[in-house]
Amino acid sequence: MTSVEKFTLQARRFIVRGRVQGVGFRWFVEREAHILGIAGWVRNNPDGSVEILAMGSREQLAILRSRLREGPRAARVDNVEELEAKPVSGLTTFRIEGAW
Repeated sequence: MTSVEKFTLQARRFIVRGRVQGVGFRWFVEREAHILGIAGWVRNNPDGSVEILAMGSREQLAILRSRLREGPRAARVDNVEELEAKPVSGLTTFRIEGAW
């Protein structure tokens, strides 16, 4: 991997399925994203999954992917689907969407 690839901003969508709603999963993702310096958002989906848009370097996204597979203690992660996404200009922080 070249140094340019390592630091080029990339974006990914992750769909996490399992027992991931009502167990602090969005707050877990927000904390991990802040630690890693990733921008984007996390939200609950009506089908019971949690969706994440994450923007960062290839390395940052790889670390986030592994953390998503673990999840917080109360969660049970059955599957993490990863999809290509386009970076969103102007999105520089990470937030929880649809939180009360």
